[in-house]
Amino acid sequence: MEFIIIIISAIFVNNVVLAQFLGICPFLGVSKKVSTAVGMSSAVTFVMILATIVTYLIQKNILDPFGIGFMQTITFILVIAALVQLVEIILKKVSPALYQALGVFLPLITTNCAILGVAILTIQKNYDLMEAVVFSGSTAIGFGLALVIFAGLREHLDMVDLPKGIKGTPAALIVAGLLAMAFMGFSGIV
Repeated sequence: MEFIIIIISAIFVNNVVLAQFLGICPFLGVSKKVSTAVGMSSAVTFVMILATIVTYLIQKNILDPFGIGFMQTITFILVIAALVQLVEIILKKVSPALYQALGVFLPLITTNCAILGVAILTIQKNYDLMEAVVFSGSTAIGFGLALVIFAGLREHLDMVDLPKGIKGTPAALIVAGLLAMAFMGFSGIV
């Protein structure tokens, strides 16, 4: 039952983008096309889950036993940067089209605060490894869900005749606010 609560909470109630405002850069930057948003969601999911596992193990087996917890942030950033490089190499070999589509945003996963935030939140919430993996996977699904929905809405906005002053980023920000309010409707579930 606890896993179900973690999953629903991470995807809908405490959505990392719409409720906690982590990962806004890729949310706004990669959301112009649904296909790119799906690719970015996949890359973020892979890195987020892998980073959570590795950072959790480093925290519990190195930082805590040696009393160097103060190095958590810098250690986690270095681990995430290394994992993003790994994803970049894999995508370049496996899917060059997706690699080209993501462009500059793929290296930006390194600085995606959602990934670092999830790694730190799993430690702060005192999750065990299995709960941490479920939380990070669910958070990544929530991130992807918000990103893909937002990308779909932005694609439709491009076909709508909007006033000149609201076209582009202003309209996207209004839609993002409305999407965040829609997700607030889930707050009574958990």
